[in-house]
Amino acid sequence: MQLPVIVAPMFLISNPKMVIESARAGIIGTFPLLNARPISVCEEWLTEIKEALPTEKWGVNIICHKGENPRYDEDVELIKKYQPPLVITSLGNPTPIVEIVHSYGGKVYSDVVIEKHAKKAAMAGVDGLILVCAGAGGHGGQLNPFAFVAAVKSFFKGDIILAGAISTGADIAAARAIGADYAYMGTRFIVAEEGNAPDTYKEMIINSSSEDIVYTDAISGVNANFLIPSLTASGINVSELTSGKGKMDFDDHKAWRDIFSAGQGVAAISECQSIAQIVSQLKAEYEEACNRLNVLI
Repeated sequence: MQLPVIVAPMFLISNPKMVIESARAGIIGTFPLLNARPISVCEEWLTEIKEALPTEKWGVNIICHKGENPRYDEDVELIKKYQPPLVITSLGNPTPIVEIVHSYGGKVYSDVVIEKHAKKAAMAGVDGLILVCAGAGGHGGQLNPFAFVAAVKSFFKGDIILAGAISTGADIAAARAIGADYAYMGTRFIVAEEGNAPDTYKEMIINSSSEDIVYTDAISGVNANFLIPSLTASGINVSELTSGKGKMDFDDHKAWRDIFSAGQGVAAISECQSIAQIVSQLKAEYEEACNRLNVLI
């Protein structure tokens, strides 16, 4: 690997090309199984990735809660058949997935936003915990990364993957410095040329700052960070959002499709680039940051 980075599986955005180009650039690419619909398309995606990356590490994301993923059983069968090296679980109990993935030598990482969930996932036997901290795009948590990493390391000896406003190589170095094994990056790769994000989404990322992010459960029913300009464009008055009471009715405007999510690290993103170019920039920034740390020590 060129960098200790996992590209987060992004709903509607991640695709086989992103996964393949990430691996070729020296990082780990992933995609949500539910991005490929119907199930026949998902099989095509998995076949394409396996043929392109016979030995490299890559991964998929599965929603474990059957209420949130009506395709759960079919997705499990795909995991058994195609054996992705890394499986990222979200929501629900990861235990059945752990048993399946460990049977063929793969790894399971679970994303968590609070210590209670981290302990449950650790008890299930996962190989890594993705700590989704304050400022993360999508369904981010509210914990400070310093506190969350320290708490989890006190009871978990597996891989620690840190998420939350990580947009530069210096951020990756900082994540490593506080004990993370990998940085988990989503927002930085929304603007990747290979992804499925529409141009309006990419332009909004480039033109936004941290002040353009709102954290609310009113959009999807679960607390997440969203771009205020996308809310405004959808005719939604941000001042009228009622947080803490669950999803509001926005007629035909849908979360993720019309109302865009992003993390607080958007200010560091200034242009659309290929994945190879993004990784090259991150690597230079990472090495510069590591050199600064060595000088300080």
